[in-house]
Amino acid sequence: MRLVETKAPPEASPLEVRGVTAAYGSEPVLWDVSFRVPEGQLVAVVGPNGAGKTTLLKVVMGLMEPAAGRATVFGKPFSKARQLVGYVPQRGSVDWDFPTDALDVVQMGLYGRLGWFRRPGRKEREKAMECLEKVGMGGFAGRQISQLSGGQQQRIFLARALAQEARLYLTDEPFAGVDYKTEQAIVGLLRELKAAGGTVVVVHHDLATVPDYFDRVVILNRRLVAEGPVDEVFTRENVADAYGGAVSYLAGGE
Repeated sequence: MRLVETKAPPEASPLEVRGVTAAYGSEPVLWDVSFRVPEGQLVAVVGPNGAGKTTLLKVVMGLMEPAAGRATVFGKPFSKARQLVGYVPQRGSVDWDFPTDALDVVQMGLYGRLGWFRRPGRKEREKAMECLEKVGMGGFAGRQISQLSGGQQQRIFLARALAQEARLYLTDEPFAGVDYKTEQAIVGLLRELKAAGGTVVVVHHDLATVPDYFDRVVILNRRLVAEGPVDEVFTRENVADAYGGAVSYLAGGE
């Protein structure tokens, strides 16, 4: 009897997008987009306004049904892997007038483990406070979220994602509307998540900081223009292709 050597299947990618086409009505927003995110990477998703960046996150999280293709998280649909994902939404998409304080927002990140019918106890409260301290917001635990600045609000949602102890983090323009000091603090936190074994995908708008902040980049303009390591695909030609010619910043110098 001859033994046949078999190889163990490779572990599924934290995020894989396969042939995704998505549309609002008859207007395509994404067209046949495919890419795979390796584990333990900081990944930027860039492209002009209307390129489909936020739509891509909606498809990944099952908030929008694609017209074709699919997205998987660690080889599964988001609905079966949601506990592995931490999400930081666009600040403009949140109702900041909702009557809740910073600590409650962070504790919401623990509901996936608790279940919706178990109230957070002392252990969860301590975990939420630990995450607030980590983002420099421990002194604001009892503050209503409507009373916080834009940068402080963004830190609160990062603390919520931290509380989830996820393996994949999806963040939608976390640097929008924050000052330089807050931006650097957020970058530091994202790097810590990566160092702890996490994978971080960031919808990003500032082309000038891509080489400094990220390991990989996905360049979109409805279709996939390029994706891969920043030093290989974040080129003058690819950026110009995505943005339709001249832009204020082009990779690779003046």
